[in-house]
Amino acid sequence: MISMLARAVLLTVMLAAPALSNPQRYQLDPSHSQILFSYDHLGFSTTYGLFSGFDGEILFDLETPEQSSVRVTLPVRSMFTGWEARFEAFMGPQFFADNADGDVSFDSTDITVTGAQTALITGRLSLNGVVQDVVLETRLNKVGKSPLTGQDWVGFDANTTLQRSAFGLGGYVPFISDDVEVQISVEAMKVDP
Repeated sequence: MISMLARAVLLTVMLAAPALSNPQRYQLDPSHSQILFSYDHLGFSTTYGLFSGFDGEILFDLETPEQSSVRVTLPVRSMFTGWEARFEAFMGPQFFADNADGDVSFDSTDITVTGAQTALITGRLSLNGVVQDVVLETRLNKVGKSPLTGQDWVGFDANTTLQRSAFGLGGYVPFISDDVEVQISVEAMKVDP
């Protein structure tokens, strides 16, 4: 009888564990959050671009990271290429065209912890009017107090590879690589609920 009671209590605790998670709300710091992308240009060079200054929110649970989530939105036109003619080409008919005034967004759907500081974050990426699942290989850099503000702060790096043709951005493939390497680094500050 005691053994059955102990099993019932253990099962109840195990089933209730996800409900005990306590994710904290963090807002991205737009001055220290960047998305860097790169691609091969004709085999001669690697070309880089950048998104920065964007909004986003992380619900982060340090004790139960798989209960966390992330949501980021940024305007397509916030892209920085370092050369105005390249930016205008990206906004034109071979690339974003009708969606140049739209947003890019990412909403996580699953987090799989892979190590003490690492996880795979799966989410829905909406880019150029196309929505696809992507997986971000993510590393927790640091959790602590910001020495500048005293606020609770968290930082992450992540990376993935996208095929631009899958999002209707396949202009000049294969001369310009279809694969685009994406590196993400974000900082976020804890905010009151």
